[in-house]
Amino acid sequence: MLHTLVLGLGRAGSGLHLRVLAKARATAPDLFHPEPVIGCDPVADTRHDLHDVITAASLDVATKLVNPQRTVVHVCTPPTTRVAVLTQLAQHGFRRAIVEKPLATGVGELREIDALRQRYGLDLVVVSHWMAAELTERIEQLVRHGELGELRSIRFTQDKPRFTRSAATHGHPTAFDVELPHSLGVVLQLAGPAEVQRAAWTDMRCPDAVLPRMGSAHLTLHHAGGVTSEISSDLTSPVQQRRIVLEFTGGQVTGHYPISDQDDHAQLVVDGQRHIFRDDALTRFVLRAYRHFRTPSAGGHPTLQVHRDVVRLLAEAKQRCALAAERSSSHAR
Repeated sequence: MLHTLVLGLGRAGSGLHLRVLAKARATAPDLFHPEPVIGCDPVADTRHDLHDVITAASLDVATKLVNPQRTVVHVCTPPTTRVAVLTQLAQHGFRRAIVEKPLATGVGELREIDALRQRYGLDLVVVSHWMAAELTERIEQLVRHGELGELRSIRFTQDKPRFTRSAATHGHPTAFDVELPHSLGVVLQLAGPAEVQRAAWTDMRCPDAVLPRMGSAHLTLHHAGGVTSEISSDLTSPVQQRRIVLEFTGGQVTGHYPISDQDDHAQLVVDGQRHIFRDDALTRFVLRAYRHFRTPSAGGHPTLQVHRDVVRLLAEAKQRCALAAERSSSHAR
């Protein structure tokens, strides 16, 4: 059985991972060591009021509480610190980690993480609960079985107001790094490898500040099999939605992922018929990840290459946007 260490006790660590771990441990106690979860964060305020969690102020202290060789670390720190955190974990003897998305914020960081994996034998599983969601699996079956003909296009919309968190934290450099890692992984899973066709971002304009590149992100992909995907995310939207629309030669499919942890119901509309079902995808993902760690597959987790592709495509999208901004600024001068 495996111990658990949650590194980073902010919204992702305490608000999502600890809550889901409680459900996962109750569902499959054979996967988890019965001792309490260890929570580690240097910020004292984050270590208060955590039920059934032993807290530590540093990784040195946490390492004394668990056996690193028999521990899964949930890396819930900002993506801009990913390389430094994984380096520390590897040097302390940890080898298994569930890493919050994205795996890296650029191809340079990705190369450093690949080097760490090879040097220390790290087994990394990137948080990808939408890829593990029942909604995604139902859509994947429709694509595979061809009931509605061939897949032609995918449109993914991820909108939510994120003014307060964007102003308070700086771990996500652009809007591309917030929501798109989820949807991009799904479209690659459904339609296969792709290349960037178009990309754009906007600034977030708050009443008292402008946050560059944090307003919205738009990405158009052309997949090797001929499918076109369009993904958009507006972090200044007055409403929240997570919607996927797939156009087939013989019909249309619309899926709605659960909006938040407040309700775990998904919806799927096929040929005008609406299906509503429970879809606690994050708990499902965590259970699958721990089963993988108990009996790891050769070459690492099967979704790792998809997440490497996600990093590469998002890096190219951000580079295109930056070059477009430079040209626009040069013309304005």
